[in-house]
Amino acid sequence: METSSVSSGTDFILLGFSDRPQLEHIISVVVFIIYIVTLVGNTTIILVSYLDTQLHTFMYFFLSNLSFLDLCYTTSIIPQMLANQWGPKKSITYGGCVLQFFFVLDLGATECLLLAVMAYDRYAAVCQPLHYTLKCTLSFATAWLSGLASALIVCSLTLKLPRCGHREVDNFFCEMPALIKMACVYSKVIEIVVFAFGVVFLFVPLSLILISYGVITQAVMRIKSATRLQKILNTCGSHLTVVILFYGTIIYIYMKPQNTISQDEGKFFTLSHNHHTQP
Repeated sequence: METSSVSSGTDFILLGFSDRPQLEHIISVVVFIIYIVTLVGNTTIILVSYLDTQLHTFMYFFLSNLSFLDLCYTTSIIPQMLANQWGPKKSITYGGCVLQFFFVLDLGATECLLLAVMAYDRYAAVCQPLHYTLKCTLSFATAWLSGLASALIVCSLTLKLPRCGHREVDNFFCEMPALIKMACVYSKVIEIVVFAFGVVFLFVPLSLILISYGVITQAVMRIKSATRLQKILNTCGSHLTVVILFYGTIIYIYMKPQNTISQDEGKFFTLSHNHHTQP
């Protein structure tokens, strides 16, 4: 393949849509525009939350952290992706691939838990105000530490798989399904670990989010007020929309058997996951 001739023997080759150059150019322009919007939007949220003293609450603290996570997550992927699509090479060094893979796992897992913590934050503020501060602080620390631990485990197990000289990553960046497909052996351990972490970081947080908002909705519905529906929508609407898009895409990518997903389909879903919007 042409792309491999301009890379060293230890580099990984990021295929992307290299077999469809016209589509790749269109995608790169769209991704660049969305990336700029993501940078501006998330930076604005962080600055406003920091500068406005009225926003120094746990809800906006979590929102700032979510924005920071989103900034780091997209920046760990998009610049390298655009450089490969606009430059002469479509490769990434082994060290760069390892770092990218680790940060994608770490930040992605932390974001999964942080979305659940945000839902609990709103539940605790309504239903358990006396224990609100302590529980939210512990939940925040747990989200970051759990994301780090899971990334270390999955990253080390995946990179230990023998690749038998395979260097072509069939995606825009170094992500787990593509790296596992490069292996020349089947690993039952990886399959079990991925499923276990999928339950912990996807299904459990999603269930807690839905339960939390169900309780919040019941509490608000008891209030005899003409604006109670608006309060429900303001409290839950935007967050639930992001949650459904975020978790739905990840569950489809990582929990569905890989042999049932076409290569192009997986790439498009990965792109949509990398450009979700903050609540």
